Amino acid sequence: MSAADTSDIAGGDRHQSECDGHDREEDQDWWYLRLYVAGQSAKSLRAFANLKNLCEEHLAGHYEIEIIDLIDNPALAGGDDILAVPTLVRRLPPPLRKVIGDLSDTERVLVGLRVAPESST
Repeated sequence: MSAADTSDIAGGDRHQSECDGHDREEDQDWWYLRLYVAGQSAKSLRAFANLKNLCEEHLAGHYEIEIIDLIDNPALAGGDDILAVPTLVRRLPPPLRKVIGDLSDTERVLVGLRVAPESST
């Protein structure tokens, strides 16, 4: 991860896909993901990198990631009942889903978030 990437993790940072030409409220395929981390630890940085890769591969153009750093904003942990970090919370589409860990086990993350597998042709 480059030095520029390490600055990506900060309280409340948002990372959007390159898909600004539509209304997210009407898009049934829009994914809003919130990643809770504790500072810029190796595990936090790994979780963020793994999440970005997963989103680009499986949700390309249909997602937004919000990073919540609980070192800077510990009170925000209560909103999604966060007990461990890193924790990924799928806010949209409903229902709310959570995955705990560095997100390195892609298959486990896809199952946990209920991302539909891509059909092989």
